[in-house]
Amino acid sequence: MRELRIIEVKSEIGAGTRGARLGSAALRTVSFEKGHSFFKDTESVDVKTFNDELHVIEEKSPAKYSNAVLKTCSNVSETVGDCLKDGKFPFVIAGDHSSAAGTIFGIKSANPEKRLGVIWIDAHPDLQTPYTSESGNMHGMPLAMVTGTDNQHLSVNEVPENIVNSWEEIKQLAGGKPAINLNDIVFVGARDIDKAEASTIQSYGIKNYTVSEVRQTNVESVCKKILQDLNDCDIIYISFDVDSLDPSVSEGTGTPVPDGFMPDEAQGILLGLLSSKKIVAVEFVEINPTLDVKNKMAKTVFPIVISAGEALKKSN
Repeated sequence: MRELRIIEVKSEIGAGTRGARLGSAALRTVSFEKGHSFFKDTESVDVKTFNDELHVIEEKSPAKYSNAVLKTCSNVSETVGDCLKDGKFPFVIAGDHSSAAGTIFGIKSANPEKRLGVIWIDAHPDLQTPYTSESGNMHGMPLAMVTGTDNQHLSVNEVPENIVNSWEEIKQLAGGKPAINLNDIVFVGARDIDKAEASTIQSYGIKNYTVSEVRQTNVESVCKKILQDLNDCDIIYISFDVDSLDPSVSEGTGTPVPDGFMPDEAQGILLGLLSSKKIVAVEFVEINPTLDVKNKMAKTVFPIVISAGEALKKSN
């Protein structure tokens, strides 16, 4: 049986709206209300974050709070790496998605010789960079961080030297080379894709299983295809952003996008993928209870999170 360690990253430094720092607490509230013992019975650790730096407004930066994102990702990387070295399974519950880069860096630090694949269940591909991002919000950049992607040839921004320096430092967190290859990523449900991201996806032939494609096939077949796409990888990490769900479920996330998955579809995808023994970490991000009513998103996502945790505890 796998022994889980919950890693809580209460950071919203990379988001465009406030409130994602409360995501893990929102899930714990639902667990308490339902009398569920998952959180009580599972070891957990908090990662030091830097939300206080939000008091200094960076409205025009092409990579807002990049130094704080760097420090957060460094802390997450160390925590995830230590978890794996201790023989535990990282079950990460984070705020904004930028810290997922730290998770990937941490997995790589504990498995430097292994080829790491990433399954990114998200409405967005998160391949933006300081050179291409219109918002400057770094929760749209984690996969660019871990693949060393810049896309300067598609630049829309003048990037100041201090931002360039922190961006380069972030990319170096894997020890001076990319933590993963771009063609070792599989997207599931990506549907809000900007020009630079589309260029990268097309250039590297990155697969994106759309919501309609999943529905037209069946979840079991799609999961088999996804795992086959990453067959050359030794280990795999899954990241689940709640904006992969349709906003009709709840708008309790910072960047909702129409035409997403229903909760039962998302749960089926996750459970199908978690059957693979190659999975070494899973992460849930972007629950923002300040953007919905009566903690609706956390209540919706709770069964997905718990079913994943219970499936992992029973697997080996």
